[in-house]
Amino acid sequence: MIWLSIALLSLIALAPAAWGLWRRDREIRDERSAALVLHGAQLAEVDRDLAIGLIAPEEHGVAKLEIQRRILAADIPAPGGPAVTTARWGWVMLVLAPFLAVALYLTNGMPFLPAQPLGPRLVARHMQDQKDDAVVAQLRQALATLPETDPNLRQGYLLLGQAEAGREHYAAAADAWGHALALGFEPELAARTAEALTRVDQHVTPQALDLFRKALDAAPKDAPWRDAAQARIAQGEHELANP
Repeated sequence: MIWLSIALLSLIALAPAAWGLWRRDREIRDERSAALVLHGAQLAEVDRDLAIGLIAPEEHGVAKLEIQRRILAADIPAPGGPAVTTARWGWVMLVLAPFLAVALYLTNGMPFLPAQPLGPRLVARHMQDQKDDAVVAQLRQALATLPETDPNLRQGYLLLGQAEAGREHYAAAADAWGHALALGFEPELAARTAEALTRVDQHVTPQALDLFRKALDAAPKDAPWRDAAQARIAQGEHELANP
């Protein structure tokens, strides 16, 4: 089916070029036909002049020979002329274009993969979201039963925050990571929480700015996220100075 689609698209794309080449060939043929008709009329006129005595037989022979030479020149196109060469190369490139396009497509394309309609993918995504909701709900219920002194509580909130951030539920992720921060401060976690808060409000809030500053103050000098945190701090300070 995909090859039929490629063939149809190629025909649609190349049709204007083919039409232009065909019209050019037609114009060349029309010019040749017009020249032959003109020289034929001239030949008849010379014969008529001879019949009524306007020209001598010698002049008639010379004129007739010249007109016949012009007829032969007009009827035989010059081989390799500019117009002929251009048209010939145009048709060659027109024929080769679809094959070159298919060859280029096959370097990275995978035409034999099965179709992936949008409807089934949306259904699968909805089912996956439902499964994720069930897992997150179970995790929340489990965290609610753990006492504050349980060492697994902080790890559970970290996992909950990662799960919510993976689903782009940044408010829920920031809330879960906030609970984890309350149980133990960590610079990278603080920066991650501040970034989630920033994405929720689409700007660096004062709470997020404070977390970014705390994270940067406690972070090691080789922390890979230092530049990103500094950029967020500069953005937050600019927003505070220009409300």
